[in-house]
Amino acid sequence: MTVAPESEARPVPEGYVRLTIDGIEVEAPKGELLIRTAERMGITIPRFCDHPLLDPAGACRQCLVEVEMGGRPMPKPQASCTMTVADGMVVKTQQTSPVADKAQQGVMELLLINHPLDCPICDKGGECPLQNQALKHGRAESRFRDTKRTFAKPVPISSQVLLDRERCVLCQRCTRFSKQIAGDPFIELLERGALQQIGTGEQQPFQSYFSGNTIQICPVGALTSAAYRFRSRPFDLVSTPGQCEHCASGCEIRNDWRRGKVTRRLAGDDPEVNEEWICDKGRFAFRYATAGDRITRPLIRENGQLREASWTEALQTAAKGLAEARDAGGVGVLPGGRLTVEDAYSYSKFARIALRTNDIDFRARPHSDEELRFLESAVVGVTPGTGVTYRDLESAPAVLCVTFEPEDESPIVFLQLRKAARQGKTKVFHLGPRTSPGVEKTTVIVHNGGPVRTGELVPCTPGGEAAALRSLPSEVEESLRQPGAVLVVGERAAEVPGLYSEILRAAQRTGARVAWIPRRAGERGAIEAGALPTLLPGGRPVADAAARAEIEQTWGVGSGALPAAVGRDLTGILAATAAGELSGLVVGGVDPNDLPDPALAEQALRRADFVVSLELRASAVTEHADVVLPIAPSAEKSGSYLNWEGRRREFRTTIEGTGALPDCRVLDTLAVEMDADLFTQTPAAAAAELDRIGPNIGERLPGPDEPAATAPVPGPGQAVLATWRQLLDNGSLQAEEPNLAGTARRTVAVLSPRTAQRIELGQAQRIEVRTAKGSIVLPVELAEMPDDVVWLPTDSGTSRVHRALGAGHGSLVDITATTPMSPAATNGHGTTHLDGGRA
Repeated sequence: MTVAPESEARPVPEGYVRLTIDGIEVEAPKGELLIRTAERMGITIPRFCDHPLLDPAGACRQCLVEVEMGGRPMPKPQASCTMTVADGMVVKTQQTSPVADKAQQGVMELLLINHPLDCPICDKGGECPLQNQALKHGRAESRFRDTKRTFAKPVPISSQVLLDRERCVLCQRCTRFSKQIAGDPFIELLERGALQQIGTGEQQPFQSYFSGNTIQICPVGALTSAAYRFRSRPFDLVSTPGQCEHCASGCEIRNDWRRGKVTRRLAGDDPEVNEEWICDKGRFAFRYATAGDRITRPLIRENGQLREASWTEALQTAAKGLAEARDAGGVGVLPGGRLTVEDAYSYSKFARIALRTNDIDFRARPHSDEELRFLESAVVGVTPGTGVTYRDLESAPAVLCVTFEPEDESPIVFLQLRKAARQGKTKVFHLGPRTSPGVEKTTVIVHNGGPVRTGELVPCTPGGEAAALRSLPSEVEESLRQPGAVLVVGERAAEVPGLYSEILRAAQRTGARVAWIPRRAGERGAIEAGALPTLLPGGRPVADAAARAEIEQTWGVGSGALPAAVGRDLTGILAATAAGELSGLVVGGVDPNDLPDPALAEQALRRADFVVSLELRASAVTEHADVVLPIAPSAEKSGSYLNWEGRRREFRTTIEGTGALPDCRVLDTLAVEMDADLFTQTPAAAAAELDRIGPNIGERLPGPDEPAATAPVPGPGQAVLATWRQLLDNGSLQAEEPNLAGTARRTVAVLSPRTAQRIELGQAQRIEVRTAKGSIVLPVELAEMPDDVVWLPTDSGTSRVHRALGAGHGSLVDITATTPMSPAATNGHGTTHLDGGRA
């Protein structure tokens, strides 16, 4: 925007128009809304329905201004949120026009006819746009004295969103967000005239992963959170900026807290990443930090039972046990994928200096050697300046998602893909087994004129993605050849032999750029920190003598002190421990049920001579740990995450003075007890040292070059298993969130009608999915997908695929139709049978 003296005559730049607002001549881009031009000048026009990320609606009429065109005033004030700038336009806002001011006061008076003056109990009181604008732009007295209308309240729009209908001013922010941004048109305007209200259709709950955003953008407190309602007042709260710890999106958030507890979370404003949105998991799943089973004191196993101990005793016991295990057979380190960069770096340094091993792997999920070579060659060291960013996704002519379910695995990436598709800029393609809700909402955009197809699903049998990627349909292939196209690959690719290799070959063939998007928040940073068996901090190869010497010098240890042999991956560590080849384990918040073989993990934990667990809450690891060291949740420590772009997301401590220690401090003190110095007493110290090390400036390691595997061929009574984790599932960080759990998607098995017909599935029957290890019984949902394929959620309800089946994406399973048990026995979700047993 340019502001210039009226007397200065000059040509209008191309693509701009010149107009006057409140006597000031300005230049603005063609097509810009009047309200946007005014706010960039510092002129605030009151509004309720307007939102910069939503399409204009003109619903509330609060933003009326006086407009002249060609010297002729328009007959009545106009809504500045729907009118675009024009050359020669003269605009007068409420600051200079009595007409606009009177019109705005009249609209406010009408809005307050029925709006209840319940500010003392309204959750929005103290931060309410209606409250603020009524005081600033409203009249001192109302001419309406009639009794205000009332409704029964609250109406549960979902288990976590409650509606007070009498407060609603029908601004349509919530309905527009749901339809335009999230693609979940479950919430709509119902009835007509004076009876018009927000609601949901019968048997259509507001089951959206993003419903909490409607609470935050509601300008009048009509939509409130079931978890926060009546809990506190805005002026009771202390607000601290933070970063979401749930996935690799890297969302900016705001923690509001009082009395030592986080009370609510709101989306922060970061135009480069999450704009003003977060998913419901990031918004509501924070009470795990105050769960009743949180461990706050160190525990030592004595006579087979864990007892509380002092930090000094626990650290000395852990140091003694680990030293003995290290000298006996060695110790493996499993940090998990939820750590901050600083904590992951501490695990990496602890493994190399205190335990003298490269047996460390953060990948607490299905993984492979091929994936490790892919991370070494195509991911480590990538930054927003050198790799793919959110902006690149938005501007890409085409995006192909391979073994990646964006709505479940990285919700903000899903919103960005949907935004790009909705703007008509991007064709979004998915290579996968079925049209999930996330696939549908990024490939078919519903406008007022009807649905518009902006992409498509390339159907593929699980396990055959590499072969399918090699022979893509011509439309997809040509789209990927356009400059700026992106190939997005998810962590599920590790379960498909040859897929990572084929991704790199496809990128070389088409010129598309590659983006790797893991599911957990700490995975990207753990790579840079060296929490892998083949990489030192900064992406330096373990096998490179010069790289080891560089790290030895930085760490101040003697030449040759670092182990030179490449370490074992997570499965190798567990197998070696189960076989007695490794004597000890250090585990950092790993859930065995997340691992590809939970039975192997439990066998290793039982067989290990000494196990140290650093964790927040009791888990399956706690049952086998010799020493348990409690650590701080993200709200009680500072640090940083790297999101999938490689963008650093720093945050400071929200809740001070709890006494909880970050992993880096615990490991530093434990190392001192083992006569080693890590110098990671604080996250700041760990971050500073990692920054000094810097990225590896040497050549990248070569990428994998494995042959493309074909999909397995099922025999009679068999199917190929497709599976991924849903956003809301059995995850431990969603503990004590019943309202959030109420919006999780149903736990069902999905298969094609022809597959259901083949197993003679009756209308009232369920499906039993079985392997030699056990079975899962679930209700069925039919969908368009390849035949002889069955999809199960990885860890939702009773569908615990790794635990019950010992199988993964692309595995062969047996399927049969079965008569359902009673609802009381199945809890309405299904049953799980382990070790081949039947209920």
